Parts: sequence; C-alpha cells; structure tokens
Amino acid sequence: MRNRFVFAMLAILSVFMGLQAADDPMLGSWKLNVGKSKLGSGAAIQAETNRVESYGGNGIKLTAEITKPDGSKVTESYAGTFDGKEFAVGGDANVDAAYLKRIDANTMERINKKAGKPTTTMHYVVSKDGKTKTVTITGTTAQGQPVDTVLVFEKQ
Repeated sequence: MRNRFVFAMLAILSVFMGLQAADDPMLGSWKLNVGKSKLGSGAAIQAETNRVESYGGNGIKLTAEITKPDGSKVTESYAGTFDGKEFAVGGDANVDAAYLKRIDANTMERINKKAGKPTTTMHYVVSKDGKTKTVTITGTTAQGQPVDTVLVFEKQ
C-alpha cells in the first residue's frame, strides 16, 4: 500500500513538473526578425533560428542555427541550469562558457565568458503574449571590442 502511495505521488509530481516546463515562455522555436533587430558592432548575423528545450528540471538546452553575412552557417549550442554553475558553450568563437540567471518567468540572463573572463551579458525578455523574445547583448568581445546588440525573435 505504501509503495502505491509513493508511486502515485511521484507520478503526480512528474506531471506537475512537465506542466511547469510546458508553461515556460522561453521554450520553443524562435526565428530572428532582422528588420526589428539592432545589429551593433560585432554582430555578424544574417539569419538565426533557435530551439529552446527544457533541460534537467531547472534549465534550458539551446540549439541555434546561425547564418553569417557571407552565407556560412554555424551551430551554437549549450545546456545549462539556473543554479549559477558554469556550462560549456559550443559554436561561438567569443564564448566558451556561461551561466544562467532566471529573473522571473519571462526574463533571464546568460553571462558569457571566454578563457575564464566575463565578456558579454545576454538579457532575454519574452513578451507577455509569448510571441516575441528580445535579447539585449552588452559587454565586449573576447578581443575587447564593445558589443551593443538587440536581437528580436518571433515564436514559430
């Protein structure tokens, strides 16, 4: 009897956690709207689509397909949790590690590092209607050049 109770509670908890993840406005497929974005210095992007998935119960997994102005493509990816611990970032020459901070349900930050040194901060805000994600990037590149970019994504 006790085992059935424990199993039932675990099943209910799993469903609840799944519903919470499904309600996360950061999750989903997003496409860059270049016309609404402000591509500052250091932002060599012609197009971008990204997929954000739930990861580890308290984090996200991102896979971004980026097209550069010369037509070449690069894939950026990471999986990290909102516990302040660093994780590896692949596919970005200016970033090799980062950590995430959740501000509220619609807002988060990703603090990027290169060779152990903080470089840029990415401030993400999803609109109340969940249709638009704005990413403001400030700081410096790994080479010390200033970054001031605003990327506007639309939910797909």
